[in-house]
Amino acid sequence: MVEYTRGDVIANGFLRALPPDALTRLRPHLEPVELVRRQSIYAAGEDPAYIYFPIRGLVSLVKAMSDGRVVEVGAVGVEGAVCLSGLLALPETVFESLVQLPGAALRIKSALFRDEAARDPGMADVVRRYVAVSLGQIAQTAACNRLHSLEERCCRWLLLAHDSARDDTFQLTHEFLALMLGVQRPGVTITARALQRAGLINYQNGRVTVADRPGLEANACECYAAVRHQYEALVERR
Repeated sequence: MVEYTRGDVIANGFLRALPPDALTRLRPHLEPVELVRRQSIYAAGEDPAYIYFPIRGLVSLVKAMSDGRVVEVGAVGVEGAVCLSGLLALPETVFESLVQLPGAALRIKSALFRDEAARDPGMADVVRRYVAVSLGQIAQTAACNRLHSLEERCCRWLLLAHDSARDDTFQLTHEFLALMLGVQRPGVTITARALQRAGLINYQNGRVTVADRPGLEANACECYAAVRHQYEALVERR
């Protein structure tokens, strides 16, 4: 098995929220894996055999419609876990889990994780609170997609990507961002150019550099801060 460091484990907010003794028991079973851009970790309807804890990178939760159109309904970065179905012992995944930003994760067999949680009330409490946070994020994303401007939503997504990329520069194409936001590519291109003219980002050859994070935060909708606060509360209550 490939070795990983203690820093890799605590880089993930969900794992960091677990009781220390629970995390000690889990560590021998955590397997490091690469997250490849546009990799489908799970398609909708698959058996959630593993739970993934990103330590770098971003995974989109994607809902596909019958006509082939797709939209992002949530995202899992370094704060969370993929997927809820594995945590809850559901037989099938609900959403497709698609890697947006490449990176790495630690994964564990879902059944093993659930067995440990069933024996540890503190661990089970973290799972319950994480499920509540995840459902809140999905609801927030649904409201955001309906009520907020494209520029606000782009800023929100760029902030989320910046958090989970663990770098100021990361790969991102207009085409893929438009797909996740459920809009046409020209709209994303116009918005990205406006953000670049404002000095908030630099964009070149499919790579984005965050140049002014406070500026992005000022231009983002309320959704980024709301979801971020929920994840921070999950870790702080340990």
